[in-house]
Amino acid sequence: MPITDLLERNRKLYGHEVALVEIDPQLTEDQRVTWKEYELVQPTSRAFYRREITWSVFDEKANRVANLLLSRGIRKGQKVAILLMNCLEWLPIYFGILKSGAIAVPLNFRYTSDEIEYCVLKADADVLFYGPEFIGRIEEIVDHLSNDHLLFFVGDSCPTYADDYYRLVSNCSSSAPKILIEDTDDAAIYYSSGTTGFPKAILLKHQALSQSARMEATHHETTKDDVFLCIPPLYHTGAKMHWFGSLYTGSRAVLLKGNKPKAIMDAVSNEGCTIVWLLVPWAQDLLIALDNGEIKLEEYHTEQWRLMHIGAQPVPPSLIRHWMEYFPNHKYDTNYGLSESTGPGCVHLGVDNIHKVGAIGIPGFGWRTKIVDEKGEKVVQGEVGELCVKGPGVMVEYYKDPEATAEVLKDGWLFTGDMAKQDEDGFIFLVDRKKDVIISGGENLYPVQIEAYLSAMPKIHDVAVIGLPDKRLGEIATAIIQVKEGMTCTEEEIQHFCLDLPRYKRPRKIIFADVPRNATGKIEKPALRERYVSGRLVEMQNQG
Repeated sequence: MPITDLLERNRKLYGHEVALVEIDPQLTEDQRVTWKEYELVQPTSRAFYRREITWSVFDEKANRVANLLLSRGIRKGQKVAILLMNCLEWLPIYFGILKSGAIAVPLNFRYTSDEIEYCVLKADADVLFYGPEFIGRIEEIVDHLSNDHLLFFVGDSCPTYADDYYRLVSNCSSSAPKILIEDTDDAAIYYSSGTTGFPKAILLKHQALSQSARMEATHHETTKDDVFLCIPPLYHTGAKMHWFGSLYTGSRAVLLKGNKPKAIMDAVSNEGCTIVWLLVPWAQDLLIALDNGEIKLEEYHTEQWRLMHIGAQPVPPSLIRHWMEYFPNHKYDTNYGLSESTGPGCVHLGVDNIHKVGAIGIPGFGWRTKIVDEKGEKVVQGEVGELCVKGPGVMVEYYKDPEATAEVLKDGWLFTGDMAKQDEDGFIFLVDRKKDVIISGGENLYPVQIEAYLSAMPKIHDVAVIGLPDKRLGEIATAIIQVKEGMTCTEEEIQHFCLDLPRYKRPRKIIFADVPRNATGKIEKPALRERYVSGRLVEMQNQG
């Protein structure tokens, strides 16, 4: 079925029940205005501590968005981009796009103005919904977009070059538009990137989204009574498809705009959360807060919290062992996936397999896996090869990139680029990534982009960026710097040069050394990893 059918079903069955709650713990006590206080306190402000909507209101808001798009001439198959921080408007806008028959194109809120422009044009998007956090970036590119692009501003004080979303959508019908949508229709384009950092547009169908919803509910045994705490950004397939489990069961979800330990524990306790998905850094921070007494479990209601699951990067087994010391009754799961497989779950550990911590798991609901050699032949069990997955969530294609599509899609199998092996019980363990992408705190970092930036520094002769293991972030970007002969350079100078890079892209470790290259001029990154990983591991052990 189309994913939109699940929203309409929930409106009919659970219309007056709460679907989504938004909490903004970053507001100070004197700034905290609740939804019910809104009309009396600040009638022009949209900065709330807590907001909520029912399934009925959710569906009505999505219908208004769909009718707004249709009134502006958007037709089935056209593309509509979303550039918003997590907020209560995000999912109604997403579903409104789908209800209009258009294709939703979520954008990473970390994108620079150039990246936003590239992705909007790459996807052939005709419309962009964006929030106040992005005014500066949009102003830099607004003249580069054609006059045919529609810009809807989701916030107060709408810029003159955009349309006021709140004003326009309030005047649109809340009835469902009469657009025939089938599960074989294209639904969304999500962006991913290879090791070069150039984004690829991943095209997914409605049936892939719907399957991921059913799979999520199946994997985590989600029921109508569960409450899911969603912290990661909704532009990512990880957060979105995990929330789809709530959509599938008609259960409540909480969108938390923050990841500090106290904010997480407050949300779990006050909202009665039963399922929480964390990235490794957030779990590490929470454990540290528990260890040093900053967080005291006896001050929170956590008896209902039954499942903690982690994905987006390798999970240290020691973290889970530490976690179980504080939460011995928790079930645990880890999820593996790619945007090309409609997000997490094509491989998952399973809530009853905590004894296999360290593995990414077994094939997910409806999925098949195989591990192959360079010729595409299955390797002997226990040997290392490339992990391939096949199932109903495999992407249609890289949009407008047939060559890249052919490289990873072969006879329905998605070649992940990840090297893995399978143990005697059938559990899959990741060994290394075929690609050079660095996963730091759940975010993908692309070495070539950082290398290109650093190479512009006058004192640098050559540079290579690799990922080194880190207890908290999984990996950290490490720059090996070869200084020009006769010159001297300090780490402080490198860090100062990097101030114009987004914070998450800045190297966290600097090593001054020669950069080895092979006969064809390529950096020998395997040699660099071999040289520095062991030293980093020793350093981490010494740090405790």
